Amino acid sequence: MNIIPCEQNAELRKKIEEFADVLKSDAHKLGAHGLTEQEFYNSGVFRGAIERIRGQYSATMRDKREFVQAVLNYMQDNHFITEWESSGEANRHDYSVRLPTGRVVIIELKGCLDGNNTNIFQRPANAHEFLVWSVCTNPGADPRHNAWSGIHTRLSAEIITRQEQVDGCIIWDMVCGTIGRPCPKVAGKPERLTELGHYNLPSPCIYMFPSTVPQPRTNPAPVAQSIDDVQFLKALHTCFKGDDAELNYVDFEVEYKGADIVRKTRIRRGAETVRESTATAIRRT
Repeated sequence: MNIIPCEQNAELRKKIEEFADVLKSDAHKLGAHGLTEQEFYNSGVFRGAIERIRGQYSATMRDKREFVQAVLNYMQDNHFITEWESSGEANRHDYSVRLPTGRVVIIELKGCLDGNNTNIFQRPANAHEFLVWSVCTNPGADPRHNAWSGIHTRLSAEIITRQEQVDGCIIWDMVCGTIGRPCPKVAGKPERLTELGHYNLPSPCIYMFPSTVPQPRTNPAPVAQSIDDVQFLKALHTCFKGDDAELNYVDFEVEYKGADIVRKTRIRRGAETVRESTATAIRRT
């Protein structure tokens, strides 16, 4: 078993690498820049264009926000949530959702989880539930590396060091179930897909976190909550045809080792442990 069912598409990755090699060797043949091959590569035009494209893809959140908004609208239309709103730039989070029970859910939107941006979050005082949602739209990214890097290396360190509770993590976006990221959960099971506008979605990958913050002396080994304890994740799971056997449960163990706080991260699915770290000292980046 793996930390996340999907894996990097090796064939697609190979095509990306091959195209990148062709682009590097033949870029001077493109466009009407009027430079010789040597002048082109010495001028910085190629490097500048690559950096510009990279920045444009990295900076924009529009496609990601459109996806999340489509999901929240669908949940509202089907009465899984009562209302939602985008929190705007004035807040340190992205979405506020109200459930039929009156509970307030705060959602922090992230990218692929392996970057420093994952470390930046703040649970507001009015949150009954606080969740991190990874929308990683790069088909060439490695979902298994990103999931472990985000949950163990980054989120666990911030939760423990800052004593900031996170109730769960969602890893799910519009690339899931496409040729760029085939989803084993729906292989041969098209009835498990949900058609949502121009998206055709498998169920989300959900990671349940403990309901309390780990502390070496007073709370050294909190275990993950049940899906019924985090109402938004339960609603998301039900709305998009999730299977209970696919839910992931994240436990933490912390202790002092000399001057360091060390922690273990364990991820369970069903009765099996799918991945467990050694006792790792917290090194915040």
